[in-house]
Order: sequence, then C-alpha cells, then structure tokens
Amino acid sequence: MDQNDISVRIPRQAASLTITERDCLSILHAAKPIKFNFEALDGEEFNNPDTNLIGFLNFIESCIAPHGELRELYAAVRSAIQSCLLPSDFGGMELTTSMVLSTEIEAQILFLLSTYVEAVKSAERSRHAPKSLGERPQGRRPMTMSEKVFATHDASQKGWVKPGEVIQVDVDWILASELSWGGMQRMYDSVGRPGIFRNDRFWLAGDHRVEPALYDLPDVKRLMDASRLAHQEFKMTEFQGFNYTIMHTEFVRERALPGQLIIGADSHSCSAGAMSCLSIGMGVADVVMPLITGQTWFSVPETVSIRFIGRPPIGIGGKDTILYILKEFKRNTIAADRVVEFSGPGMKYLSGDARFAIANMCTEFGAVTGIFEPDERTLEYISKRLRRKYRSGAAYFRADPDAGYAEQRVIDLSQVTSFVAVHPSPDNVVPVTELRDYELDGCFIGACATAEEDLIIGALILQSGLDVGLEPVSKGRRVVVPGSRPIRRKLEDLGLLDIYRRAGFSIGVPGCSMCIGQGTDQAHSGERWLSSQNRNFKNRMGPVLEKFHLEDEQEPNAAAAKASDISYYEPYGIDAEEDTPSLETGSMSLPSTASSLVQDQFPLKSDRKGAEIIKGKVMKLGDFIDTDAIIPTSFLHLCEADEEWGSHCMEYFMPEFRDLVQNQGHNIIVAGKGFGVGSSRDVAVNALKGCGVKCVIAESFAFIYARNQPNLGLLGIQMPRKGDGKDLYDVAQMGSEIEVDITASVIQCGGLEFHFELSVMEKQLIQVGGIKKAFERFGKGLFDQLCRTQDSAPQKQDAGCGKGAIADIEALPV
Repeated sequence: MDQNDISVRIPRQAASLTITERDCLSILHAAKPIKFNFEALDGEEFNNPDTNLIGFLNFIESCIAPHGELRELYAAVRSAIQSCLLPSDFGGMELTTSMVLSTEIEAQILFLLSTYVEAVKSAERSRHAPKSLGERPQGRRPMTMSEKVFATHDASQKGWVKPGEVIQVDVDWILASELSWGGMQRMYDSVGRPGIFRNDRFWLAGDHRVEPALYDLPDVKRLMDASRLAHQEFKMTEFQGFNYTIMHTEFVRERALPGQLIIGADSHSCSAGAMSCLSIGMGVADVVMPLITGQTWFSVPETVSIRFIGRPPIGIGGKDTILYILKEFKRNTIAADRVVEFSGPGMKYLSGDARFAIANMCTEFGAVTGIFEPDERTLEYISKRLRRKYRSGAAYFRADPDAGYAEQRVIDLSQVTSFVAVHPSPDNVVPVTELRDYELDGCFIGACATAEEDLIIGALILQSGLDVGLEPVSKGRRVVVPGSRPIRRKLEDLGLLDIYRRAGFSIGVPGCSMCIGQGTDQAHSGERWLSSQNRNFKNRMGPVLEKFHLEDEQEPNAAAAKASDISYYEPYGIDAEEDTPSLETGSMSLPSTASSLVQDQFPLKSDRKGAEIIKGKVMKLGDFIDTDAIIPTSFLHLCEADEEWGSHCMEYFMPEFRDLVQNQGHNIIVAGKGFGVGSSRDVAVNALKGCGVKCVIAESFAFIYARNQPNLGLLGIQMPRKGDGKDLYDVAQMGSEIEVDITASVIQCGGLEFHFELSVMEKQLIQVGGIKKAFERFGKGLFDQLCRTQDSAPQKQDAGCGKGAIADIEALPV
C-alpha cells in the first residue's frame, strides 16, 4: 500500500463483489487515494440478498464514516443515496433499497455517484476564500451589505471595496435555463469546450421553452438534447430535467445561501436576493466566462437603502409591496444601475415568499439586483430545506451603521394596498379598486414572481367565492402554473388544485408558460389579461395584447427562529486602510506612460476594419426600449447568426425599423432612458448588429444590456441629459446626419459637438476585441489580465482588482 493511501476496511470478501459494486469503489478511488482492505471476520460478511446497489452504497458509507479525512467523500456518497431515495417530485429517483434494479437504473446510479464525487474534486480545485471576521477591523471604511459581499469575493482579499472600483471576483453559482444554455453552448463550443469551474455549482433548469406538448418539436428537442449533453459532459449534480421548476423557484427555496455571489443568465436571477445573496443577472457571454473560470468582474455599484416600517394590512404580500415601490419611485430612477438593500423593522412581516416577489422584480425597478438583510425569517426559511448541505455554510452580513448610500428611502407597509400594474409598464400602478369593472379575456397565475404562498392563498380566495355560490364566468380563459413540482405536489396534497379546477383553471406543468409566450398557452391579439407575472410589456404573452398583474393576497406568519440565533460577519481583509485611490469608472488623467503600457499589453485589435469614425443618420427612439421589443420572444429559438437575429429586429415594436436602418442609413440609435430594459437576452445586441446598427447612444442603459454591448462588439455611449436645451437629444432628430469619432470621444450632430466617455472596462474589452476574444487570447486567466496592475507604471492605481487594478487609459483608440 502506498504511504499516501487511506486504508478503509471492508468487511466482505472481494470475490463476492458484483461488477457494479466494483465500479462504485473505482469511482471513489478515482477521487481519493483509498486502499480498500477486504477482511470479513466470522459473522461479519455483508451479503444481504434483499438489498441492491443503493444498499451497497449505504454499506460503503458506513465503512467510510470513521475516517475524518474522507468526510467530503462521505458527504458525496450520502448525497447520492439521498438522490436515489427522494421522491421524483423533489428531484430524486424514487427508488428503495429492496427494489430489483435494471441495468439501466444501475448505470444511472453510478453516474449519479460520479457526479457527487466529481463535485468533491471540483470543490478542491476551486479557490477557497478566507473565513470572515467576527467584527469590523479598525480603520476599515464603512460598507453597505452588498459591498461586504463583494469584498468577501474580491480576489485581491484586501477586505473592502467602494463604489466605482473595478474588481475581479470569485463566484459561487452559475444559473441558466435551457434556452439561455442554447446560446451559452455556442460560445462555450467556440472557445474550445475548456470545462467548467465546478460541476456542483451550475444550476440548469428546463423551464423557458419546454413543455410536454412541445417536446417533439425540432427546436425544442435540440434545446433538450443540449441540456442533457451538458448534464453528462459536466457530470452536473444540479440537473432535474425539464419542467421540474421555474429557473429561480427551487434554486431560491432549496439552494441559495446568504452571503453568496451568484451569476445568472436571466434578468430575474435577482430573486435569490430574498435569501440575502448578491445574485445578478447577465447576458450569455457574461455568464459563460465565470462558468468556465469561476470569476468575473464588476465595477462596484452604488447602493440604495429601502427600509420597511409599519405593519401591512391583512392579505398584503410581496407583489403588492414591490408594485407600491414602483408606484412611489418609478422604474429606472433611484434604483438604476444600483443595488437595492432592504432592511428595517417591517421586514419581520414579510415572509420568505414575499421577499422572493420583491427581489424578483428589482429588475423591473431598474436595479442591478436587490438584497434583503438576513434575519430570523431567513434562518427559519433555510432550516426547512431537504438537504443538509444547503442548510449550512451561510455568511450573514449587514450594513455598517455609518455606511454610505446613494439614496435612502422608507416604505411604510401599512400604506400598501392591493395594486394593479396597467399595460404597458410595471410602474403604471393603480389600486385594484380603480379597475373593478374592467372586462378581462383571461387570468394567468404563475411565472417566477408567483411563490408558493401566492398560489395557496389564491386557491383559498377562489374557494371562499365558490363556497358562497359564485360561479366562474363563461367568457375567457384561466391558467394556473405552479412554480415547481414540489409546489404542485403540495397544492395537490392539500386539495387546492381541485379548487382551481372547479374555478375553471387549466393547470400547467412548472415552467415560464404564458410569461414568455413561447408555449402552447398564449394570449391572442387584442386581449386583456390579469396576470401575476412580473412584466406587462407589449407582446410579452402573445402578439399585441393588453395585460396587467395583480398580486394574490397573503398572510404573514410568525417566525420560529430568533434574531439572536444569527451571527453577523465582516469580510476578511489583508488591508483595512482606505488610503489607496480607487479606480473610478470614468476617465482619469494618468501619465502617458501608463497609457502606452496598456496599449502594449493589448495591441490594437478591432472588428471595425480601421473605421474610427462612424457616420450615419439618427434613428430616434424613446425611453425604456426593452429587449422583448428589440428581439421578440417568438424568435429566440429560431436564430443563431447575427443576420438571422437582425432579420427580426423590432419586428412587432417598429416594423419599419429594419428598412430605415438598412435602406435609408438610420444606423445610429439615439434613445432616451433605460435602453435595453427587460430580459437579459444579449441577442438583442446581436439583432441590432445584424440589422446594421453601428452605435447606440442613450441617456441611460439597463445594467445587463450595458455589459452586453462591449462584450459583443457594439459601441454603446451613455450621455445623460443636461436639460439646458443644448443636449444631443434636442438637436438629434430622426434622419439627422450624425458622426461619432471614437478616438476623440466626440459626437457631431446639428453643427454641435458632444463629448462622451467610456468606462475603463469598456475600453479594455473594445481594445482586446470583446470578451470572447479576450478568452481566446488569455484563456482562463483573462480576468487576471484584464484586471491587473501595470506595476511598472509611474503611478499605481489599486482598485482591488485581483492581483491589482487596471491603469486607466487616456483617449484609448478603438
């Protein structure tokens, strides 16, 4: 026996092992240097004819248990056994130790074991952040809760961050749907299929396009096959197949832990903020890179504080609360490009499901994400999870009392009532009483904004009407879609789905359903629907309809846990001082040698073929042009190349758009506020490029869309309106001649010049040719390269960006 081997005694004769049992031991040995010693004493031989391969795993688990050095492997075997035994409605195989197992089932069990064993190796390969501290170090700058999560994941480990710094961060989870994985896979394949950072931290849900009635459609089958291939190739532990859960539902309910940093290929990834995570939605290119490397970059956003006070009236829940917030502050105002932190004494009246609805719609608010301060309700929610490994490992942070916020607002929950957001905007909010006589063509209860308690209370409200003799009207359609199979099973066990059936509802399988308008259930042209989803954009549920959403009512529950049960932490840091200057997102004046060093590091590479001046005509657009309008949902599964996306650009929203761009030269968009709001689909950028758009200028961009532009090679310029009558937006009219000088950072239009700036990371990405080309050039170390200090530069700018920061660039040419 090698001196590095770990000796594990197996009370059984080696000759009695079956082939599959030998395969089990081989899988374990591949992960750890184990020497299995087969010694069966009298009466000790394990040879139970009434048990199967699962029973053998139980036996091996007991043999490994005494060895502390094998605790991770013990947990892997335990997880495999649990997955075998759990009911299918909870993500398991629904087997028993006494079943006669087919060869196919045994092969599935072996694969399952291999995924959990691979997770042990995957976790060991990942870098482990140092443990958090118990109290704030002396001299460290005060931080908000979100800044502390960023600081904990900052690769520099200096222990603090501040708004405007560009930092390199380690991520905890990657989230994707089968639809977003379709785009991710194309990029993953194009960079050589280099493997993923952790096979146990990739959450892939089959929910957007798939449903049983569509499984045999060629495009749906292609998406499903791609997801199955990823499951096999990556040995993913977190894949439950199709229509098991809406992407965010079971991830938040059963996996997300406080203090984690999560990246998702969906704009509603912010839902996990309900569990005190920093969970941020991004586009495909922005998600593939951390999936491969375990890292990404951020310019640390400012933070907005919203404190809840008061007690909500009975029946008022999370959706009512976020609609009230949207009514009071409007979208893309105080929250734009910022993280929203929720805290205050009123939080105790908001259940985990209520917080889920509020966090989920932070993307409609315009925020980077939303995050709730952890409290006793958070602890109680997590403690009820099925799997032990997702009940521990949380890091609880809260803001310092003297933390600095960009805005601080208060929401009095006692003022919240039942609201409706009227088409076409989520912030066009009115009390439900104003629409009491409004005629409807349908009602949809579902989508990721609708939590378990919403569905329960919705059924109870219907029951109360049915019990007093009310009958469903004959007109219109009614659809209810539970967010996951565990939720559906609970509703069925409680008899609540029967209530929905009595009320005339059809019951769909878990998935996005009508919210994304790609399934069998779609609204028809001109219809008016009442929906509990999060978006009421034009064409969202089907072509040209009117829609609004209303929250089902919910009663807060008393929390069993106590606040004293929670220990709050501070980020570990090797540098508690704040005297190092930060790297701001805007332009800084550095010595010219610093600029030349960066240019040497990133030799000029441009897809513009030397065109440093872009000329064209203005395409004038308004505020809040959403990604659903840029590339409608119905084409997401049909296109791959830019030209294909471009052929459907603005097809429903502005049918003349493509002709104006391609045949009349209106190739430079000048838009208003919040360009690119809505879904995270970065194919909106592909569609604009494929149509012929050369540049997008806007007062402001949605956070995800703004990152997608430089990642995919489309020039985006943010120019806030000054309001002095001499803005670009005053002189740029539809068809105006316009010229963009990229080198000089100047726009000329109407005889006037307008100066603009690009952020440091935009300059870097443009210089290197986009995120894909950065990976092709630097491999898995691309963020080390993009976020490193130019140590030989005369002036060091330490932004805590990995091993250092990027020296800023003066007038960097493209």
